[in-house]
Amino acid sequence: MKNLIKEWLHFKLMNEGKSSETTKKYGYYLSLLEQFCDAEGVKGLAITTKQMEMFVGLFLHNKKLKPSSRRTAVAAVKGFYKWLSSEGYIAHDPTVSLPYPASDKKIPVAMGLKNFEKLLQQCDLDTFLGVRDAAIIALLGGCGFRVGGIAGLNQSHIVIYDYQGTDRMAIRVFEKGKKERMVPVPLEAQIYLRVYIGHPELNSINRTLANGDQVLFVSVQNRKVNEWDYYGENRRMGIRSIQKMIEQRGEKAGIPADQCHPHALRHLTGTEYAENDLDLITRQMLLGHSDPNATAIYTQMAMRKLTEQIDKANPLGKVSSAAGALISQLK
Repeated sequence: MKNLIKEWLHFKLMNEGKSSETTKKYGYYLSLLEQFCDAEGVKGLAITTKQMEMFVGLFLHNKKLKPSSRRTAVAAVKGFYKWLSSEGYIAHDPTVSLPYPASDKKIPVAMGLKNFEKLLQQCDLDTFLGVRDAAIIALLGGCGFRVGGIAGLNQSHIVIYDYQGTDRMAIRVFEKGKKERMVPVPLEAQIYLRVYIGHPELNSINRTLANGDQVLFVSVQNRKVNEWDYYGENRRMGIRSIQKMIEQRGEKAGIPADQCHPHALRHLTGTEYAENDLDLITRQMLLGHSDPNATAIYTQMAMRKLTEQIDKANPLGKVSSAAGALISQLK
């Protein structure tokens, strides 16, 4: 069973282009399935639909998994057993009729514009770290990149193109299993990025990779490798380091904890796209969503636009009332 799981995860990673994070999650849930099989005294290849329902239901509930996590677990076992069936390891797929648990997905929390401003102002542009962090924050909030996409950027991913006679930047970003998209960089973010790239301290760091490319965002605190190996790929600033930087700078700026993470900046971008009437297809392309429903949720978060529309369209504004008279006087 363990070898088959490894083989399937490798297939998902190499043949279907799933991200390493996704395959890691799938591997974790399948390890829980192995625990369940051991506890029930059943072989993984002989598990029944009823037993599989017990696994994704009561067993995972007792493991304190939320419905959203159990949905991912169902996706993992469905994918694994479908593959086992197609490869001839099992005669019957016990997950065909396995239902997904009801979603507990909530409307995400976006960082507010004022808090975005405070976060940028926390970066001291007289220091190398301040310049680096400001460039990262500007790309997260200005382009809506995922934190993994930012961490994986190299110098060659910056593309210069002509726009109305001036040089503009775009970034080729790779996210979610190396899915690629090209995103124009706002002028404000472009300034931060140019200052970072031209910083003397960055130019003194050996960040060259084996293929001649260069890591874009570098770390300055080495806790993982020998000092003499601290160059090239080992200089790349990792996902957790970027998350920690946002948390720390956000806390100093007095930003609520539920907004002090990189994805809150991505949610800000999506919300502002909706506020400014970018069409759904353009928003989906810029944010790198495979499902348009994931993009459409930002329409619910565009509160300025929704407020304007409801003030115009609601029935109370079209009838005579004491409240209406008061509002007219205030105006």
